[in-house]
Amino acid sequence: MKNILLEVAILSLAISLSACNPDEPAPAGNLSSTQAMVNRTEFPGPSYERSFVFMTTTTDSLLLMPWLLETTLDSNTVFREARGWVNRGGTWEPFLAERWQTPPTRYPARILPYGTFRIVVGESDRVDGIIYIDGPRNLELALGRSVAQWGGPREERLRLLEASLHLGEQRLNGIVLDMARLNSSDTPARGDWAFLTSGDSLQIVVQGDLEHDIEAPPNYRGWGLLDSKELQWPSLRIDWVQVSAYQPARRDLPISWALSSPIASVVGTLEVLASEIVTGTESGPVLPVQALFEVVGTISIDGLSFPVRGLFNHRRR
Repeated sequence: MKNILLEVAILSLAISLSACNPDEPAPAGNLSSTQAMVNRTEFPGPSYERSFVFMTTTTDSLLLMPWLLETTLDSNTVFREARGWVNRGGTWEPFLAERWQTPPTRYPARILPYGTFRIVVGESDRVDGIIYIDGPRNLELALGRSVAQWGGPREERLRLLEASLHLGEQRLNGIVLDMARLNSSDTPARGDWAFLTSGDSLQIVVQGDLEHDIEAPPNYRGWGLLDSKELQWPSLRIDWVQVSAYQPARRDLPISWALSSPIASVVGTLEVLASEIVTGTESGPVLPVQALFEVVGTISIDGLSFPVRGLFNHRRR
């Protein structure tokens, strides 16, 4: 039986947070399209990314649910965006697309609820849950115990947490990647990232230092958890093995990758099973694009091979 009292308490807390927050969001007109976030690249201030990716680890068919949040600062405005998708059985379904503006604030990276997007906040502004409510449809992601956490050279923060997802009357257990990244105005934007698992024995996160260039791929960094043992790879190479022409953005997009390292015994291959692609609306020879790829492949660590699956997030501004 579903814990109705718990859900009511969570919902009440989330709504009260929205009602009493001093940074009450100001609606920004018709902002339902996710294309505007893909376009927005040249504001003078920094931007903050916060990504929560839920993934099942025990079921035969993968369920992926990324929640991608981004806050961008202008001189007089804070632009905020919250987007979410569900991938079941190789089919991507967008369910959340909220965009709004708030006045400048001392803590622009703080996550704020808005519209159909709600959060549950614990001690020290810790996010304990995320809720989507739209009429009779609701999704609830409850974050549990932290199993690993890492930091990167450019103030990245990464955590792996136990989690449960409520889809209506269905409850699924899994794991969540919580990733926080800062893009400053005076340094190049962060690159692609991926979250991969092999059952409940192996979890891997990789991130490019810069956006991917085919002729000169950036350095990638990796973090992993193998049977409770934490791993780090400060230097990884991820090459595009195959690409496919994507005419709406007039770009080639990757459809398979090869992973290697010059200093560690880790190699692998990945390929796309299903994709969700958002194209920007600017004019020019090429357009901004963001692609969410469901991927499968194999990763070998110190001679041990693991089948992996997960999410590869690709973005070109």
